[in-house]
This record gives sequence, structure tokens and C-alpha cells, in this order.
Amino acid sequence: MSSTIKVALAGAGAFGIKHLDAIRNISDVQVVSLVSRELDKTREIAAKYGIGHCTTELSESLALPGLDAVILCTPTQMHAAQAIQCLKAGKHVQVEIPLADSLADAQAVVALQQEKKLVAMCGHTRRFNPSHQWVRSRIVSGEFKIQQMDVQTYFFRRTNMNALGQPRSWTDHLLWHHAAHTVDLFAYQTRSPIVQANAIQGPIHPTLGIAMDMSIQLKAANGAICTLSLSFNNDGPLGTFFRYIGDSGTYLARYDDLFNGKEEKVDLSQVDVSMNGIELQDREFFAAIIEGREPNASVAQVLPCYEVLHKLEQQLKG
Repeated sequence: MSSTIKVALAGAGAFGIKHLDAIRNISDVQVVSLVSRELDKTREIAAKYGIGHCTTELSESLALPGLDAVILCTPTQMHAAQAIQCLKAGKHVQVEIPLADSLADAQAVVALQQEKKLVAMCGHTRRFNPSHQWVRSRIVSGEFKIQQMDVQTYFFRRTNMNALGQPRSWTDHLLWHHAAHTVDLFAYQTRSPIVQANAIQGPIHPTLGIAMDMSIQLKAANGAICTLSLSFNNDGPLGTFFRYIGDSGTYLARYDDLFNGKEEKVDLSQVDVSMNGIELQDREFFAAIIEGREPNASVAQVLPCYEVLHKLEQQLKG
């Protein structure tokens, strides 16, 4: 591998753009190929970011000489198969959350990563947001112990729209995508495995074929509990909001910002080298490649999250 990590990015939608913006701030990394469904739009974005190669086929990017790694920001239903395609081609891979939309597919990715010994990471961004990092540092030091997490994940998506309000060709999922953030973060922050999980859901949307409202309860082995409410029916405010209730305080995390229980903003300027969770996530991916180590949020580390999601799916089907 040369001194510059050469990367292909697949998926030039809302999240792909976030990664392109983040990588601009990271030295010794070059996006050399952009993959997306609509070639004309892909060419426009490639020109904006100075990317020399664009295509509609991931296999074409994987064949480029000198390519080191791939970041997948494609539709959920493609994640596992494309991650496996990248690993089989000998490339390090970061796949946006979720790793897969079934436990069997998630297990297959982990098994292949273990065989190939490449860096394979999943975009569980909450592990990297400065807000959640600040809380974790106090958990690790013993200053703060979580007693309860209360989480709201609310969007208004009664049609297939992306985070930029643009139409998209695939259907999002409250359980396998949006709940994955909180299920993983709860176990990660409590530093304790999830031993109980329950879920209920509202009616299935007649066109989209998914539940638009869902409620999930979790309990960790150390006794901490979590209540997660999710909706695609919520007409504002939008986003995911975390309330940490602990033995020495209450904290409210709103993406990269953090407030105490009195709504006073917590200074996060010294937490990490950036205030952007996506950038920090990408920095971890590239650092793990350079250092030859397992990254935080490796596919193996996040697999227990998908085991819980599988159990919840079985409950909902039953």
C-alpha cells in the first residue's frame, strides 16, 4: 500500500456526500472512484470532489489498480452482499449502518472478515459522535453509571425519501437500520451485554410494506434499561435524541452536541480532533488500516447488535 490510501465510495446519496466532505479533512486519503446508480449525477458529484473515475458498477471500481479500501453508502438491502464482494476482492471495507438486514447475512460478513484478516467496519456513528464519546469517557473513568437511556428516533418518511428530501429507490427500516444505532450504543455505553429485549410495532404501511411506528425495550446484564421510540410518522422535530439518566447526572445527546439535564451545553471541544462524527468514524477506519488493527465498530464488535435485532424481528413476526 502506498502512503496515500486509495478509496472507492459507493453510493452518492445523502450519506455518501457526508463521507466525501469528511474525507476532505483527512490527510493521505484519496477517493479515486465514485459508484452510484445514475451515471450523469455521479459524474457531477465526482467533478465537484475531484474524483477521477465514476461508474455504476462496484466491480469496475474493485478492479482499479492500487485500490485499498471501499466505503459503502448504498441501500441497506445491498450492504452485506457488497461488503462480501469487497472482502473477496481483497479490499478493506467500511459499510454504512446497518451491516445487514438479516442475522445470517451479518454472520457471513463477519466470517469472511475473520478469514481474510482485512479491516471491516460498520458505520455505527454514535460510537464516534463527540457527545457520546464524552459520556463514555466518564463511564470508563467510573464518574458516571447509566441507569436508564431514553431514546427517540423520529422522522417524517411516508414516502421513499432520503435525508436530503430526495426520492430514492429503496425502503428504509426502523428495526434493521434506525434501531441498530441505539441497540449497539446501549450495550457499548453500559459495557454490558443486552439480556432482555422486547418490541411492539404499529400497522404496516400499505405501500411501503414496513411498520411506521415501533417501541423497543432493552435491559443490560448490569441492570441498566433502555426505552426506544421510533417513528416515520413524526412531523417534526426530526432526528434522534438520547437522554442518559445516570447515578451522577442526566445528559441529552443530539448528534454531535450534548446538554446536561438543565439544558446547559457541555463543552466538547477537547473530546477529539473533530466535532463531526462521520469524520471521526472515517478517521478510525483509515487509522485501523494503517496500523493493521481491529477498528472500533468492527463487524465482529457490532454483531451482537444484529443478534438482538434478529430476536426482536422474530418477536414481531410471532
